[in-house]
Amino acid sequence: MLRISSASASRYCDGHSRRSFVQLGAAGLFSAGLPGLLAARAAQPAQVRQTSVILLWLDGGPGHMDTYDMKPEAPAEYRGIWKPIPTCVPGMEVTELFPLQAKIADRFSVVRSLHHGSGDHFTGGHWMLTGRGAGVSGANTQGKFPFFGAVATKLTGPRAAGMPPNVAVPYGMSIGLRPGYFGGHFLGVHHNPFETEGDPNAADFQVRNMGLAGGLTTERLGDRRLLLTSFDRLRREADVSGAFESLDRFDRTAFEMVTGQKTREAFDLSQERPELRDRYGRNSWGQSTLLARRLVEAGTTFVTCHFGGWDHHWDLKSGMENYLPKIDQLVYGLITDLSERGLLDSTLVLLCGEFSRTPRMNDGGNGGPPLSKGTPGRDHWGSSMFCFLAGGGVQGGRLIGSTDRLGEAPQEHPLRPGDIHHTVFHVLGINPETQFPDHSGRPITAVDHGAVIRELF
Repeated sequence: MLRISSASASRYCDGHSRRSFVQLGAAGLFSAGLPGLLAARAAQPAQVRQTSVILLWLDGGPGHMDTYDMKPEAPAEYRGIWKPIPTCVPGMEVTELFPLQAKIADRFSVVRSLHHGSGDHFTGGHWMLTGRGAGVSGANTQGKFPFFGAVATKLTGPRAAGMPPNVAVPYGMSIGLRPGYFGGHFLGVHHNPFETEGDPNAADFQVRNMGLAGGLTTERLGDRRLLLTSFDRLRREADVSGAFESLDRFDRTAFEMVTGQKTREAFDLSQERPELRDRYGRNSWGQSTLLARRLVEAGTTFVTCHFGGWDHHWDLKSGMENYLPKIDQLVYGLITDLSERGLLDSTLVLLCGEFSRTPRMNDGGNGGPPLSKGTPGRDHWGSSMFCFLAGGGVQGGRLIGSTDRLGEAPQEHPLRPGDIHHTVFHVLGINPETQFPDHSGRPITAVDHGAVIRELF
């Protein structure tokens, strides 16, 4: 039995802990372990496009008014602490804490009219990650539908043999739930993301389950695999459904992941030039993003990078001046790196969280005297939020939709999570109308609302 604990035990405002545990029981490598995580459906449609997605998930909720939808003409309690700066695209502004992104605004676009209407972390997370609200809330946190990335990779599989199709760096976690709304749910736990764990910025960073156990060589592992193959021969011969043939494929993929040099090298950040690592930022977030680029380059279809800590009800100035420069650097590093490698057109980059923050700032007291918690902050807001998109055929320098003068609600072209998911599926070349049976056998459509955001293309 393997028990893994997340590194942080801090709490969200709801009182829920970020600490979560994953327990994996395995009788061996080719029983209920890695092959199960890699299993894809037997009847897989032909891949239309060799495209991938990197989701930069800002867990806790980043504010639109302090990033990509600033309101410099609004009253002081709305417009906030920082000033907008011009970008290389006329008429497009970002926060002064994004000077690097201002240089490459012609390579990304921003949806500014996204909304789902909920200020509950769990409802918002479920909306953004599964495309449905489904009665999920802080009082009922259990997920009801699979992560849209799990749905996508169930249909596509990996883009290269031996690579995991769906990866989370360092883990898939939403609002303290692991894998939470990043899970495969009724698609099966084998569609949960493969988690790297650890800190990619650490000198001794290694991905769990990618190496061989002590004393086990690739030759011995091969012998073990042959033994299992022989043991199951009679059952294979008796099987007329093709199930064992499918299991053989899953086992082969697991074997290739553990023993294949190309796959192991994809997770090895030490192969990158120090100058490039510096460009992304020598911190956990920056190096996680660099690892995501390495994975899609090697053939992973969907990579999520988890960046938590965005629940700034107070002392917003300190929090954002810590986090936003890191985001600025890693976004700049990723977009320029993908462009230089000729991968930007085949890699869609998303940056978003479960909701935004209130346009009107609070008094910084959190129920106590004003400013007793530091500078004012912003509370929960799901009625107007942003989603950053770049690559994958998305045209840069575009602002999609708008909010009213106080940033409180969409004014033009209101969009919902399903519109984002339709757009992702469009880039990946898969059908959003595909249906899957839930636990009761009822057919569930992959994306049940919205449409491709055509203005992005």
